Amino acid sequence: MTEHVPDPRRWRILAVTLLVGFMSLLDVTIVNVAIPSIRSALDTSAATVQWVVSGYALAFGMTLVAGGRLGDAYGRRRLMTIGLIGFVLASAAVGLATGPWSIVLARLVQGASAGLLTPQNSGLIQQLFRGPERGRAFGMFGFTVAMASASGPLIGGALIALLGDEDGWRALFLVNVPIGLVALVLILRLVPDNDPPEPGEVRDNRIDVPGALLLGATVLAVLYPLVSLEGGAGAPLAVLLAAPPLAWAFVRWERHTVAGGHPPLLDVSLLRSLPGYANGLAVGTLYFTGFTGIFLVLSVHLQEGVGLTPLATALLLTPFAIGAATTSPLAGRLVSRIGRRVTLLALTVMMSGTALSAWLVTQDRGDLWWTLAPAMFLAGVGGGGVISPNFTLTLAEVPPRMGGAAGGALQTGQRIGSALGAALLMTVYQATLQVASAPVAARAALVAALLVLSVALAAAVRSWRRGD
Repeated sequence: MTEHVPDPRRWRILAVTLLVGFMSLLDVTIVNVAIPSIRSALDTSAATVQWVVSGYALAFGMTLVAGGRLGDAYGRRRLMTIGLIGFVLASAAVGLATGPWSIVLARLVQGASAGLLTPQNSGLIQQLFRGPERGRAFGMFGFTVAMASASGPLIGGALIALLGDEDGWRALFLVNVPIGLVALVLILRLVPDNDPPEPGEVRDNRIDVPGALLLGATVLAVLYPLVSLEGGAGAPLAVLLAAPPLAWAFVRWERHTVAGGHPPLLDVSLLRSLPGYANGLAVGTLYFTGFTGIFLVLSVHLQEGVGLTPLATALLLTPFAIGAATTSPLAGRLVSRIGRRVTLLALTVMMSGTALSAWLVTQDRGDLWWTLAPAMFLAGVGGGGVISPNFTLTLAEVPPRMGGAAGGALQTGQRIGSALGAALLMTVYQATLQVASAPVAARAALVAALLVLSVALAAAVRSWRRGD
């Protein structure tokens, strides 16, 4: 095996790819505070506007693994270039749209483009970094994920407050255009091609199209009902019944593809031969199920239940981002020393902050700044230590040539978890609201998040005991 020679530009390359990753992940949450403004400006229903949020998440989740595999096969710089061009054009189309369904269509394209972009981050980290440096790099990646998730409402609320309801929501998307163009130049100048084959290694770069279609259909069968439920439509839940047979068909097809000597979309033998990968996939999916919906519920509750403005709501939730920013890089450094115990400690702190938030969310409006905000900071301190160590440990034994597809699968689990968590917590909030006050409903939703996070903690404990 050829000795790995570190690229002297690797940290600059990482900075560029994380900028692009931040843009694509930010657009998952930035529009949460803009839903009322979009609905008012376009005079449309809440269910239609919800697809501005959900359509992006749906297309994003469907294309992650395929995007990762394409990057593994044809070059991560090429896929980042294609994905970023599509993302910038779609962002401009959303910001200039005149009708609700043109926005929904553009958001679908934007989400699919983000699905091509995002898995290249984990693939490049696998390619460029080794040993403790990889943990540090994934620490920065975890920092980026946490900051994008938590700062989206703040940036969105600030733009709406600064520019007004009509222009503010459009600026959320148009701001991607100049940033994306700068990032495009940096990608073309800095991001390298994939590593060349080892001596004697023959790479088959054919794409498993049937596998991509089967996996896309499986993800669609899971995500579509969840995002529809989040928007208030329960009928598509029947589509969930198609998910298990589609998943079974995907696994059978991938095994058949490998047996025939052809490259699979995702080598499902990773789940069996690398227990750390399977366990990390479970931990990540469960964590995002419990974590992501907290921001959506609190954003809705603080605006509609408490009467705060979008900007005030975002500021009240910002301490989570500050806490995550504090611990993400540190966790990336520690994971190479103490392994899965970082995740256990971080999840425990995260759950403590969430439990404290559930207790304090019923306080009077004026007291929330002195009670809920510190609790969110504590939750962020824990949350910042979950994502990056889990990425590092989950992908530790995955060959770099498969890093994009494997990382895409990990992020697909996160997107499914995010959609499931948002639907679950909003359902709990709205159901409780029918029989109790808004603060009690918010508390019930946070308790539901705690229950999911406890399952994530149990999965992390199992992984630690197995030595994964």
